[in-house]
Amino acid sequence: MIAEVQPLIPALRRYARAMLRNRDDADDLVQDVLERALANWQGRRKAASLRSWLFAILHNLAVDRLRHRARRGIDATIESVPEARLACPPEQEHGLGQQDVLAHLAKLPNDQRAVLLLVSVEDLSYAEAAVVLDIPMGTVMSRLSRARERLRRQMRDGVRAHPTLRVVR
Repeated sequence: MIAEVQPLIPALRRYARAMLRNRDDADDLVQDVLERALANWQGRRKAASLRSWLFAILHNLAVDRLRHRARRGIDATIESVPEARLACPPEQEHGLGQQDVLAHLAKLPNDQRAVLLLVSVEDLSYAEAAVVLDIPMGTVMSRLSRARERLRRQMRDGVRAHPTLRVVR
């Protein structure tokens, strides 16, 4: 067995390095391949090529390790990782702000809300919004201006539309 497998080790190492892109991990992988080959030597198909059998074992183990690495993330000391990757800014407040905007938007009169949504969210032109709502373009501009001002005033006043957090003392 050693005489048959030994000449294939350099090719196995090259393929393992190309797959894993890490010399030490590739050497460990080749060692695992050789251990599996030794353990299953009697069970292999004699007609199959030894080279393709070993490469199939290597490939399957490499894919498993790459999947595991992707799930687990990178191995690094805490000092070597940039601080920006260790901490991420909180996003809760952003979500609460979005909820407030939607709640304030719901408080607008229907005609103002419709114009604001069509122009600001759906990106329709004033003329297109006028056609959709069957109103003059000047009315679209007037309602849009009033809707934006009303929404701005509600947000500026700092009154939460849905008080989701409260300070308990």
